[in-house]
Amino acid sequence: MTTSVLSAPQQHKTRDGLRQTYALSKRSTLEIFRQPALIAPSLIFPLFFAALGASSFGRTVGKVDGLKDVSSFLEFSLASTIAQGVLFGSTTGGTALATDIQNGFMDRLLASPSTRVGILIGRLAGGSVFGALQSIFFIIALYPFGVRIQGGIIAVLIMVLSGALIAMSLGGFMTAMALKTGSPEAVQGAFPLIFISLFFSSAFFPRESMSGAYKTIADYNPLSYLVEGLRVLTLQGLTTQSMAQALLIPVAIGVGSFALSLRQLSNRLAQL
Repeated sequence: MTTSVLSAPQQHKTRDGLRQTYALSKRSTLEIFRQPALIAPSLIFPLFFAALGASSFGRTVGKVDGLKDVSSFLEFSLASTIAQGVLFGSTTGGTALATDIQNGFMDRLLASPSTRVGILIGRLAGGSVFGALQSIFFIIALYPFGVRIQGGIIAVLIMVLSGALIAMSLGGFMTAMALKTGSPEAVQGAFPLIFISLFFSSAFFPRESMSGAYKTIADYNPLSYLVEGLRVLTLQGLTTQSMAQALLIPVAIGVGSFALSLRQLSNRLAQL
């Protein structure tokens, strides 16, 4: 029986690639937290919408289909608050990448012997860390108002991981747009599209109470099933389906967005 091992040059190349990816990941993470003016809205506005929803629709709890077994509208809103905050925050990494393209840093990076996949992973890693921290922030922020997660600590960990995966999957689309346009304004201009996609889902109200075209769109919107998975973890506890929805849906979206980012990166390399 023979055992195949990496040659010394291959091992050296792999170590270099990992070091480069780690350095780029660290840079993108620190870059996000050095811009409080950009990250503050993605923390404040979701809480504002949660409070507004609780004030406006709190009396529907126990009366409307989909809310009859819910004790608090804030508990119902936790899943949408996490999704909303992470989706809003996903534009930050794309904006930072577009800025790197404008000031020439990205071209210098591509001209260097750095790993191409590591460039993308490093950029998306910062958004993923921020997405996980956002999830923790919203869970802690709503706890004093009676929001409890029925799935316990395991559900909390799944929701935090889901937040990281959502940030990476949506961040892939923002990265692709940044590579395509090289414009921070164009990336920021995608923000309304993200909000619309979330609005036409079951993030803010249960699908059981919807009708007409709104319900049809929500039924086909993958964000509906993602949010509902997080919601079941909060309101009912751990189920196989809810865990799959919370984790596998952002993974599936992420595969597509990462492939799109790689394609745009290849196009930019061809222009050098």
